[in-house]
Amino acid sequence: MTDSDKSPIDFWFDFSSPYGYLMSEQIDALAAKYGRKVRWHPVLLGVIFQATGSRPPADGVSAKGKYMFTDFHRSARHLGIPYNPPSRFPLPTQNAARAYYWLHSQDCGLARRFAHAVYRGFFVDDLDISSPDTVLDIAAGLEIDRASLAAALQTPEVKARLKDECERALAAGVFGSPHVVIDGEAFFGADRLGQIEHWLQTGGF
Repeated sequence: MTDSDKSPIDFWFDFSSPYGYLMSEQIDALAAKYGRKVRWHPVLLGVIFQATGSRPPADGVSAKGKYMFTDFHRSARHLGIPYNPPSRFPLPTQNAARAYYWLHSQDCGLARRFAHAVYRGFFVDDLDISSPDTVLDIAAGLEIDRASLAAALQTPEVKARLKDECERALAAGVFGSPHVVIDGEAFFGADRLGQIEHWLQTGGF
């Protein structure tokens, strides 16, 4: 099978997901190593949780929540990825996700750079990515026209695109972030990077 015959990897995530952030820093390079491309799909975990009857796992109060906040730090250190816990967590991310899809319709590479900037803005620079102004500032830093993006965020078409992606995620069995699908095989969590590489290396196991 040539590289052109290999199906893309689907990467489903929410911009407020710490493990999604960690996966975002690794998945493209790992996929490229095995001749794969990655399709990024920002979604809204609030919509996913409501539809699946789940709850956010990291509440910061329960034993599980406290463990996960510790694990965010440890996982970032393990992967060598900068991580600064945001002072506001979690945040609604519909503005960032809508901006991504609008950009993706014009320039996939630019949309990918924007996604990285949003994630790093939240988990390294402690920016309030729920704010439309912050999203526009991040975009402007990539020389994206601020006024055009501001207008696009309010259009029914862009709002509908995000809604459709959330519905596609649910249809694909997505229940959290990050959720990676390779050749129909689902891998959940940034701690599945080793299994993902093994799968790509062997063609399945």
